[in-house]
Amino acid sequence: MQLNFKEIFTAFMILFAVIDIVGNIPIVIDLRKKAGHIQSEKASIIAGVILIVFLFLGKSILNLIGIDVNSFAVAGAFILFFIALEMILGITLYKQEEHDSMTTAVFPLAFPLIAGPGSLTTLLSLRAEFRTENIIVAVLINVIIIFIVLKTSSKIERLIGQNGINIIRKVFGVVLLAIAVKLFAHNIKALFDVV
Repeated sequence: MQLNFKEIFTAFMILFAVIDIVGNIPIVIDLRKKAGHIQSEKASIIAGVILIVFLFLGKSILNLIGIDVNSFAVAGAFILFFIALEMILGITLYKQEEHDSMTTAVFPLAFPLIAGPGSLTTLLSLRAEFRTENIIVAVLINVIIIFIVLKTSSKIERLIGQNGINIIRKVFGVVLLAIAVKLFAHNIKALFDVV
């Protein structure tokens, strides 16, 4: 087992930008108002389990349905691109559905808000670049931060205000856009090399 702080930090930052839990605070608060209560522990644990299971089984699942990792990563790059546009431009492309308190912890909090197509795609592309144990540590750190943010979302909103959240969203949106472009360029090149 070789833990590399640089790899852990880079993987953590990429996942943190993709998951964008701080930028999602307004959605979390909205869900809390609709459902009355959010099970922060359950949502964090389920999201962490989905991410780690996909890290190990994602490639096999894709092979089973006949999709290679590069194609999945290119599709994920498009998703990240649109998520980034939402964050930067303040528009909504993803349609929210109605939820009850029973399903809020899993849907849409754990999936697809935290462990969504963007973060799952990112995990597969990270796996191609970094050691698995470093990615797992990065995932676990993110899960801890997600739990803290979910638990204290109302306080965070009061502390940094709506303007603060909007600024954070836009900054992470630009970071995410850059990640999407890099992911797309790297994997589209790999696809054409195969062809």
